[in-house]
Amino acid sequence: MLIVQKYGGTSVGSVERIQRVAARCLATAQQGHQVAVVVSAMSGETNRLLSLTRQIHDDANDREVDVIVSTGEQVSVGLLALAIRKAGGKARSFLGHQCKIVTDSAFSRARIVSIDGQPIRDALARGEIAVIAGFQGVDESGNITTLGRGGSDTTGVAIAAALGADVCEIYTDVDGVYTTDPNVVANARKIDRISYEEMLELASLGAKVLQIRSVELGMKYGVKIHVRSSFSDAEGTWVVPEESAMEKVVVTGVTVTKDEAKITCEDLPDTSGVAATLFAPLADANISVDMIVQNQAYDGTTDLTFTVPMGDRKRAVEILREKVPELVGKSGERISYDDDICKVSVVGVGMRSHAGIAKKMFQLLGAENINIQLISTSEIKISCVIASKYAELAVRVLHEGFGLAQPPSERTSV
Repeated sequence: MLIVQKYGGTSVGSVERIQRVAARCLATAQQGHQVAVVVSAMSGETNRLLSLTRQIHDDANDREVDVIVSTGEQVSVGLLALAIRKAGGKARSFLGHQCKIVTDSAFSRARIVSIDGQPIRDALARGEIAVIAGFQGVDESGNITTLGRGGSDTTGVAIAAALGADVCEIYTDVDGVYTTDPNVVANARKIDRISYEEMLELASLGAKVLQIRSVELGMKYGVKIHVRSSFSDAEGTWVVPEESAMEKVVVTGVTVTKDEAKITCEDLPDTSGVAATLFAPLADANISVDMIVQNQAYDGTTDLTFTVPMGDRKRAVEILREKVPELVGKSGERISYDDDICKVSVVGVGMRSHAGIAKKMFQLLGAENINIQLISTSEIKISCVIASKYAELAVRVLHEGFGLAQPPSERTSV
């Protein structure tokens, strides 16, 4: 088998941990497998490098910032290759430009365009373990680029796709994907197998086990992803194409997102084109709008409420005041906002073929006097915006109400 392993910053956070990773890589190779390893910078190193740049320059989306930040992975791949060699194996390190991970030129948030896997294949053919720097690449002009936070997951899955690997093992500090955050619900259960679609929803809704783009790549190229703990040999969670058995599980997981804010624009004209006029300047400023609800009033006006990332709320309000004063008032008097909200969601591919999920979710929240402010749905997800003070209570209530602590075979139908 050809196995790609990816290790995060905590897994390579010290020389001792790097030596343990080297031993795991060697053990996999000694089982007769070809092994390519993608590693992040040592834990805390990227933050340290970014803090240095901020003392001089406050724009993170800069060519020179990527030059600086990418050095974290250069250190970790060199150390891991040395550790493998010291332990008796053969290894060769690769930086982004050496295995030609070509990206676009969006510094600090680049997207992978292509990968030349031949240098890695040549190393594997020589019996070497290929140790590849995650998070980085080069654009067509040869400039160093980085892929954004969590980018090493994306590198790992992209390398697996380019090599046609049998599996991409993502090693992290947790032993898999859980039905909800075990720190909030003590009896949260590890999920054995989860579909790409479910994992995408969970990742977008606050589950931080996998980076969204890595799951998108896995789904696009059919890469089987195995999320495992770097501190044990236990089986983790497999992220795979949807299987018929998955449809029998109505709800797979519950998540909560606490980093959003709600903005309301009141007394807008109830005419065509108003929403486009309102949201255009936000889109031009790369501010992502999530949930949107529009309410018509009896007097011929309409109110429009939407959510944005918490870090963008202040900027969003300022942009609306500046760009569309005819809609929100010259001083923004028709804008209000609320930073004390959260979004709680239930996810499951079984929702496609089961009715009554929304009804049960609303009943469970209502029984705890939790008021629902906004609702959005997809085929496999229902999300509700509620007051942030109810976040953990809502997660516990929904997790218990949908029987997620029990194995799927033991859950009662909705």
